[in-house]
Amino acid sequence: MEKVDYIICGDYILTMNEGLEVINKGAVAVKGADIIEAGSADFILRSYTSENVIEGKDKAVLPGLVNTHCHAPMVYFRGLADDLPLKEWLEKHIWPSENRWLSPQFVYDATELACLEMLKMGITIYNDMYFFGDSAAAASRALGIRAVIGAGIIDFPTVAGKTVQQYLANAERFIGQWKGDRLILTSIAPHAAHTCSPETLRKSKALADRLDVPLHMHLSETQWEVDDIVSRYGKKPVEHLESLGLLDGRLIAAHCVHVDDAEIAILAKRKIGVSHCIESNLKLASGIAPVPTMLSAGVRVTFGTDGAASNNDLNILSEMSTAAKLHKAIAKDPTALDSKTALLMATRWGAEALGLGNKIGSIEKGKAADIIAINLKRPHLTPLYDIYSHIVYSAMASDVDTVVIDGQPLIRNGSHISGREDAILHKAREWQCRIAASNAHH
Repeated sequence: MEKVDYIICGDYILTMNEGLEVINKGAVAVKGADIIEAGSADFILRSYTSENVIEGKDKAVLPGLVNTHCHAPMVYFRGLADDLPLKEWLEKHIWPSENRWLSPQFVYDATELACLEMLKMGITIYNDMYFFGDSAAAASRALGIRAVIGAGIIDFPTVAGKTVQQYLANAERFIGQWKGDRLILTSIAPHAAHTCSPETLRKSKALADRLDVPLHMHLSETQWEVDDIVSRYGKKPVEHLESLGLLDGRLIAAHCVHVDDAEIAILAKRKIGVSHCIESNLKLASGIAPVPTMLSAGVRVTFGTDGAASNNDLNILSEMSTAAKLHKAIAKDPTALDSKTALLMATRWGAEALGLGNKIGSIEKGKAADIIAINLKRPHLTPLYDIYSHIVYSAMASDVDTVVIDGQPLIRNGSHISGREDAILHKAREWQCRIAASNAHH
């Protein structure tokens, strides 16, 4: 018998592999950071031995959830300004708050809270766009989550930079510093086509190509943005980016709410990964992305939470549930987005959109052990006829029992193994007091 570090058992192992194989009464053998084998529990327990067997009764085991668009540090602005249109929300509330509070320390502390929240909700990797990337990366690393940290690029000065040249130089330094890290990946994140000139976008793309990292930006989020781009450049946003040479498999495009059939065809042809942020789009009344149309055109659609200031949580389970139900209602077709497709969007397709399909996103031999277990022994998960249906339509974040990333268990029985949860929440409340007191004065 081969000795392994962990054996993770489950009544159901949802591999999310190409054949969408589900192993009943299964187990996964993990050695170092990697999955050695997945199969029936009988076979795995006969073939492998481990001092750490994670019990599988009443558990569903699946790949970690992938959050393809986030602004993690914005958790500290959760609920700060609600029920407002996006433009007003950003320009009158969020940007002034960011200008007042943003610092490396703020980003570190806030990212810790965001990572804790995501881990407890079964997210094992998130794709972020913000400033002070070193702080975000360090905080993510401290909590053990996998992350793609985007270096923000924008045409106007912020506390993080004064000029485009400075943002780009910061990005290059930051990416160099984290190169080769097992958990922290990096990207270039130009904010959007209406906040970055064609020249800025071209420079961002050239840098991403040269450093071989993803490009991450907002695209066609609001009707206002589309009208603005059309009036400035005479083209819709997707066509505008196509004309600048930005569209290829490197790009993760967040939102894509207002895209027409011609633009969808371009997204499909260029293999763009789209991050569907349904709850943020609903809350800001930005509109509803034509996801079934994109899927049938062959666009790789995935799920993002956006920031907690416009969502207001970082919960991919609820994104799946909301999206799957809403698109059925809009299409007047109960098959428009089924539970298997929704779970694929949240796992393997998300990993593929981030360029990590060969490493994570499914439970298969040779992939990194990014695995979660959901406790099925709950009134709302009983009785059980279809495991996919339960995970997409019934499971809650509080049902996440175990989270393993890169072979390391981080959440056991729903709690982070560091024992630092209370300290992270305490720090968040201290920041809340400062922010609230300052807002009262303004």
